[in-house]
Amino acid sequence: MNLQEALDTLKSLGTEQNRKIYRRHGASEDVYGVSFADLKSLKKKVKTDHDLAIGLWATGNHDARIFATMIADPERLDGEALDRWAGGLRNYVETDALGGLAAGSPAARATMERWVESDDEWTGAAGWRILAHLAMQDASLPDEYFEKFLGVIEKEIHSRKNRVRHGMNGALIAIGIRNPALEKKAVAAAERIGKVEVDHGETGCKTPDAVPYIRQAVERKK
Repeated sequence: MNLQEALDTLKSLGTEQNRKIYRRHGASEDVYGVSFADLKSLKKKVKTDHDLAIGLWATGNHDARIFATMIADPERLDGEALDRWAGGLRNYVETDALGGLAAGSPAARATMERWVESDDEWTGAAGWRILAHLAMQDASLPDEYFEKFLGVIEKEIHSRKNRVRHGMNGALIAIGIRNPALEKKAVAAAERIGKVEVDHGETGCKTPDAVPYIRQAVERKK
């Protein structure tokens, strides 16, 4: 499938209802409105096609970008490439998708450590998204690695930009779910932090309260 064929396919799968919903979640006017179910079905056909993913992301179309993160090869994304992709982020859906992709890159940790310091709202949020994925998926990292970020979260979360706060809260929760020792430290930090305020715009989304979320997730794991 070439780039034009991919765009034509995505366009044919979009609906006006989904376009309205996605725009409420921050998508630009350049959006087809493809459901995630259809994107997943299309991914099964395309599988991994990194070159196509690069082309799709560059179009700026919202659906094309989300699909790009689904078919890209994270092993081929170094820090420089990830920085280029992050430079065009415009909403939290793209941000979360890119953060998930970046977490599988060989440059994940270095990129995360750079992005969480960014003054750009979307890049910063993507960095914390990577950290959340690392907490859930990378068993090689010691507790001390995450403890230092708990300190940053506790100290800075209320002063960071809107979607960065949401990303930091998500990372706090992921760290707390990782193991019993970090659960205790994350819960204590969350209790000192208190409620995290995030403006979700015209959506029904909410930022979860970290303490009950962590405890419920831990119970489900047991």
